[in-house]
Amino acid sequence: MSEQETSVALPDFAVGAINLASARLGARAIYATDQFFAPLARMLKDDAAVFLPGEYDEHGKWMDGWESRRKRVPGHDWAIIRLAMPGRIRGFDVDTSYFTGNYPPQCSIEGCFMESGEPDENADWQEVLARVDLGPDKHHYFEMDQDTRQKVFTHLRLHIFPDGGIARLRVYGSAYFNWEKVGENEEIDLAYIFGGTHALHWSDAHYGHPDRMLAPGRGVNMGDGWETARRRGPGHDWVIFKLGHPGIIRRAVVDTAHFKGNYPDTCMLLGANLPEQKDVFSMEEIEASEHWQPILEQTKLQADHIHEFGGSAVADIGAVTHVRLAIFPDGGISRLRLYGVKA
Repeated sequence: MSEQETSVALPDFAVGAINLASARLGARAIYATDQFFAPLARMLKDDAAVFLPGEYDEHGKWMDGWESRRKRVPGHDWAIIRLAMPGRIRGFDVDTSYFTGNYPPQCSIEGCFMESGEPDENADWQEVLARVDLGPDKHHYFEMDQDTRQKVFTHLRLHIFPDGGIARLRVYGSAYFNWEKVGENEEIDLAYIFGGTHALHWSDAHYGHPDRMLAPGRGVNMGDGWETARRRGPGHDWVIFKLGHPGIIRRAVVDTAHFKGNYPDTCMLLGANLPEQKDVFSMEEIEASEHWQPILEQTKLQADHIHEFGGSAVADIGAVTHVRLAIFPDGGISRLRLYGVKA
């Protein structure tokens, strides 16, 4: 999800999902039949689409998305993208924001799975979304059926009929990771987003989505992490994560890289084993998470620093499926790592 999705009401299928078509996470534009007015890669940007009234380039009006030229021959335009990671798809947001007289009237989507490389003429494309109608300047949400949700895809082929522009394509789903390849006592980052971990609920994400804390590597700047607005009242900020696989946490890393005047004063980690818990929590269930078992007691943090916690500082509370990160009172964290073994 992006800042755009934090400010609009999302359908239930998108709650607790990650955007498999996120450029920030590694999704890439592979091919388009035509991208005369605007490149395909722009459709995968994580920020909300914008409209710049007076902005033009050598091809005409600058548009924030993928846009093909007006088709003067039979056929239609299509494009291939590589998802950020292999994943199962819950649904799509085909966003035509700011495309008013130049949106495609219809679209369809196919998917395929590749062990490696990019699709060629022998790729096994399967229909994921049948041909549907689109309208101008709006989000179009399409939910997948249960059979489709079980399939794993690495690439998508988006067809637009016959031509036009798509501002953003969001592919809501979950990462696929083969946990059978992980040994019983092999240490692994249980919070890694490519392993399927993702944020379900949070108090605030004004400057950055919580899932950014789960991304690979260290944060590249202050915008590459989770940061809340300045808290002016009582309370503290928090986020609830669902792990990609139940696990036993043995050590933790909280990295405040680039957060210097805005890092949290302290943080705390709580955990629970809730294998039957739905992704959409009720208010009562969110309140109950404040009383989950402590993994890391409330601990002082420093600016722009890698904080490593292990040994007696990390309580062994057994297997957990969910973790709550609390920061006091507010601020930003670049990365969270939860090392342990699968349960």
